[in-house]
Amino acid sequence: MSIKFGFKEDVFSLDKLLLPSRYYYFNEDENYIKLLNIGEGIFPKDRIKLHVSLNKSNLVLTTESATKIYKSKKEYGINYINIKLQKSANLEFINDELILYEQSKYIQLFRLSFDENSTFFYTDILSRGRSYENFDFTSMLMKNSFYENNNLEYQEKFDVSGVQLKDYMKRKKSKQNFFAKIYIKTKNNEEFLNEVYKSGFESITYSSNQKMLIAVISHENMNSLRKEIFFIWSLYRKSLNKKEFNLGKQ
Repeated sequence: MSIKFGFKEDVFSLDKLLLPSRYYYFNEDENYIKLLNIGEGIFPKDRIKLHVSLNKSNLVLTTESATKIYKSKKEYGINYINIKLQKSANLEFINDELILYEQSKYIQLFRLSFDENSTFFYTDILSRGRSYENFDFTSMLMKNSFYENNNLEYQEKFDVSGVQLKDYMKRKKSKQNFFAKIYIKTKNNEEFLNEVYKSGFESITYSSNQKMLIAVISHENMNSLRKEIFFIWSLYRKSLNKKEFNLGKQ
């Protein structure tokens, strides 16, 4: 199951579509694509692949709803995401939350390649699971890699179990069960960082070579988490001289 598409000078091209992967494309104000959930979610042995290329183009990208990962005795559900940005491309990928069901196993392999003139705003959100669960998943492995002109700028790897997360939160006496990471590259990272600091948000820092920024958010409920993500996103769009964008699902 996979989908591969691109924009060149803001002209859309669909290169590959294997059902049940689907999408909605809107282009009234800006290029905007909603990715539809694969069936009811990601099941054991599923291999989901997303390839996006932007060349001198702008795209707002989101998922239709939360990504649900189903119970597994042995096999992992795997999600591959590969994105390439060239020639002043701009991508705003506003992911919905990841919901790992009890005893689920999940792998995410994410790669974003960009040039020095391109910009992006990408979010990953993790919830505690369904309303009656509390990080009851078995295993989550994630590898997020960011390359500028084929040089590795930032990479993070996670190999964590629900038991480990619950133990960590118990030791920290934390009630914040919803987490988000935001990965950002603007035309002027220093100027954007100062604007974020002025707003009172401080959980943001540079990558090793200051080519991009990484922000961390946690809250006790998803609504508050989303509000903070959308606020930082509004600052990002302001830095690009863009007005606020309505995803049509707030």
